[in-house]
Amino acid sequence: MASRAVWGAIALVGIGAVAGLLAFRSTSHAAPTSAASSTPAATWNAGAKPAPPIRLTNQNGRAVSLAAFRGRNVIVTFIDPLCRNYCPIEASRLDDVVQSLPAASRPAILAVSVNVYGNARRYLLQDIGKWKLGSEWQWGVGSDAQLGAVWKHYGIAVLDQKKTLAGVTVHAIVHTEAAYVVDANGDERALYLWPFTAAGVKATLAELSS
Repeated sequence: MASRAVWGAIALVGIGAVAGLLAFRSTSHAAPTSAASSTPAATWNAGAKPAPPIRLTNQNGRAVSLAAFRGRNVIVTFIDPLCRNYCPIEASRLDDVVQSLPAASRPAILAVSVNVYGNARRYLLQDIGKWKLGSEWQWGVGSDAQLGAVWKHYGIAVLDQKKTLAGVTVHAIVHTEAAYVVDANGDERALYLWPFTAAGVKATLAELSS
C-alpha cells in the first residue's frame, strides 16, 4: 500500500523551506544513528508508478540507462561526487546492502550526480575506490539540462550555494538525499530519505524477490 500522504507532504514543501533544511543539513558532518529509519517514506504497488526514464553517461564514458537494467532490481540514488559528509556514508550503506545479497540477486545501483562540477571521470573513479564500492555501482552524469530533467522527474531539489573565496568561485551543493527502489519491471516500489538503515532497504528488496 502506498504511503502517499508522506511523499505528498514532502513534495509540497516550498522551495524556501527545502533550501533552509538542506542548508542546515549541509553544515552537519554526521547523521545521528538514532534518526535512521528502517521504513520507506513512500511505497507503491507493482505497476502503479513507472520510474521516469534515465539516460546518462557512466564513469567509463559509456551510455547508461535505467531501461538497460530491465529484468533486475535497481536502486536509483542521487549523490554529489565531491561531497565528503553524507553522500559517502549513504553510498557505502547502499553498497553494503547490495554486497550482503547473493550475487545472482544483487540489484544495480544507479547514482545520478547532483553536481555538474564534480562529473569529471577522475572524481567518479576516485569515489568508487575511496568509498570501496562494488561493480554494481554505476554513476550517471550528464549536462545541466540532462541532469536537471532527471532531478525534476524524481522530485530532487538541488541548490548551488555559490561563494567567492579569495577570488575563486566555490560551489557548495545541497540536495534532497533520496534512494528509490525500482523493481525488475521498471516500476518505483519504495522511496527512502536519508538517513535510512541498510536493514530497511534490504527488507524492501527481499519483498520484491518473494
